[in-house]
Amino acid sequence: MGINICRYRHDNTLGWGVVQGNTIHHVGGYDTLEAFLMHGKADAFHLDTSGAGIDMGAVELLSPVTPPCSIVCQGLNYDDHRKESGVSTRSRPPFNMMFTKASSSLNNPHGDIVRPEGVQLLDYELELGLIIGREIKGPIDLTEEAAADHIAGIVMTNDVSARDVQIPQQQWFKGKSFRTFCPVGPFIHLFAPGEFDRLRDIDIRLEVNGRVRQEANTRQLLFQPSETLHELSGIMDLHPGDLIMTGTPGGVALNVPPASVQRLMRFVLGERLLMKMFLKNQRTQPHYLQDGDVITSTMRSPDGTIDLGIMRQRVVAGT
Repeated sequence: MGINICRYRHDNTLGWGVVQGNTIHHVGGYDTLEAFLMHGKADAFHLDTSGAGIDMGAVELLSPVTPPCSIVCQGLNYDDHRKESGVSTRSRPPFNMMFTKASSSLNNPHGDIVRPEGVQLLDYELELGLIIGREIKGPIDLTEEAAADHIAGIVMTNDVSARDVQIPQQQWFKGKSFRTFCPVGPFIHLFAPGEFDRLRDIDIRLEVNGRVRQEANTRQLLFQPSETLHELSGIMDLHPGDLIMTGTPGGVALNVPPASVQRLMRFVLGERLLMKMFLKNQRTQPHYLQDGDVITSTMRSPDGTIDLGIMRQRVVAGT
């Protein structure tokens, strides 16, 4: 069985630990996730956890993904999110959409999300994250077994997005890379041998102010992790501690007309007027995040044996 690990601050000291219930068993004080995976992972699996440990309520849980790292994101990887985004309703898109987020957007699992000044259309996107565990320096032909050798584990993430930057400016990186826009954690589940395929059956759930907005299962992913890692290996280098975010299901605040309607409106109105109408319409949508909103997210297997913990963020106004 795999293990949950966390990164935490206790008495002004940073550490990594194995999580058992509400107790953390210290493994080491590694500076980065890459260093932990390279030098502390084996110790974590063989750690004696019979001692008292540290009470989780006495620590500050930190993002277990640490800079410097690459954050690679998949877009439109659930059919219901494709529909609400106004894209094709086909169940399998013709290509795997990918983009990146700045590592400076990383945020703690209980850290505030800071709404930048002027941003009105602030959106949430709960996503399963994959943790790279082995260096990739060139194209690799990935079987499921090989993928398991390169993905160390999974983590909960939120691809927070400023839609009024992302859509009108067609700037996905810019609209998704503001500081605090990538909450991660609190736990990474490190896979034991033979456990990799369990990432295909993880329930994901996001609430805003106690009301469910997103609820899905990773069985609904259109492009599977092994496919994505195979494609990325032909494009870029990946290193231990890098993060791949696998896309969000339906239920986000963004709501766009079907592609056929968009094409007609663009022909009749022109691009500039169409975008003006888009922004006006989106401001009437009720689910965009407001200052003071509290976002609560969970990810776990249906049988509860894999549980990535609870993320909880509050939205605050930037200064």
